[in-house]
Amino acid sequence: MFDRKITWQGNSVKRRNSAFFLFVFMGMLTAFGPFVTDMYLPSLPAMADYFSASASMVQLGLTFSMLGLAAGQILFGPLSDKYGRRKPLIWAMILFLLSTVGCIFAPTIEIFVLLRLLQGIAGAGGIVISRSVAADKFKGRNLAKALAVVGAINGIAPVAAPVIGGTVLKVMSWQGVFWILFVLGLLLLVACLRFNESLSRPKRSKQKISKTLSLFKPLFANKKYMYYVLQMSFAQGLLFAYISASPFIIQEHYGFSSFAFGLLFALNSVAIVGGSAFSVRFGSQEHCVSVSCRGMVICSILLACALALNAPMAVFEALLLVLLFMLGLTFTAAVALAMSCAGSQAGAASALLGAVGFLFGSIVSPIVGLGNIMISSGMAFIVCAAGSSFFAVLANRVSRKSAVKRYGGN
Repeated sequence: MFDRKITWQGNSVKRRNSAFFLFVFMGMLTAFGPFVTDMYLPSLPAMADYFSASASMVQLGLTFSMLGLAAGQILFGPLSDKYGRRKPLIWAMILFLLSTVGCIFAPTIEIFVLLRLLQGIAGAGGIVISRSVAADKFKGRNLAKALAVVGAINGIAPVAAPVIGGTVLKVMSWQGVFWILFVLGLLLLVACLRFNESLSRPKRSKQKISKTLSLFKPLFANKKYMYYVLQMSFAQGLLFAYISASPFIIQEHYGFSSFAFGLLFALNSVAIVGGSAFSVRFGSQEHCVSVSCRGMVICSILLACALALNAPMAVFEALLLVLLFMLGLTFTAAVALAMSCAGSQAGAASALLGAVGFLFGSIVSPIVGLGNIMISSGMAFIVCAAGSSFFAVLANRVSRKSAVKRYGGN
């Protein structure tokens, strides 16, 4: 179990945040991304009418928010290593509140899209710094447990966000969705003010802010870390392939209603949360990643065959549940392993890990719509699972070589 109180040293005064507060706080911050990107999806048709814009132009708001989520992690990761976690978090929340108000009163779709980019950048601050806080507070298996708890809290966000957005639209205009986001940002700002710094001054980066990008150089040279980043990114690519393809496969091919799709989407999200929670039962996180990657490859091949052969919905859903459970396993274990390689560069490491994952997602998402989606999505599953497994093998090789060098002479 975790300690009930978490301590840090700063200005010669010892302060404390409870473990419960930290877990809820980190979970809310990591859930910020899905809420920023997904909550307004049901509002797209209404926004097209409001701005007298095409659907594709309105959808640019989603694209730019994802780009912001990627770029923002590169920005806030090094900033949090240099200035601590608390101040950049407060800056991010203030930027989010201002950009959200701007979205509500945006006079044109072009200005709205630009403000969505700023919203994504601000939301990224919460995502990247939450992982850094976990790495500051916990090590080894405790880090994996902390990330599993956060992952479980975060698991409901992709399900809850569009449901909340759709519910709000029944009683309010699309601006009401953004007012909800504003309130969420305000609550997080209050939590940020209560949060006590987790990175003490002696451990902060001494690099000048103009050279923050240089903080990434040691990470690029860290083979084990980069292998886990790529392993995790291919796994995220698989997740985005599922998210992009599942509405069309379940609703258009199998003929389910949008309500039934929502229920299945919720069930599938529970599988990811279950995998995340189960990951701590493995003796080592390396073993967890190995098992999950093998499972992803097998399930992806079977899913591709099921889609190509027009298998019954029950077969497709059963295979999908197992695949998403395997994703839950690898998400927690791979993040813990990657972050454990970073040492004092937790902020930059978390930033790079998140940014590359979102970039993979932005690449994979449109690919599944090319040609016959039943074939293209199956191929995307296989390629992403195989890529994830390949880099997991490379990371394990680096670990074995390090162990041989360390103990070989004894």
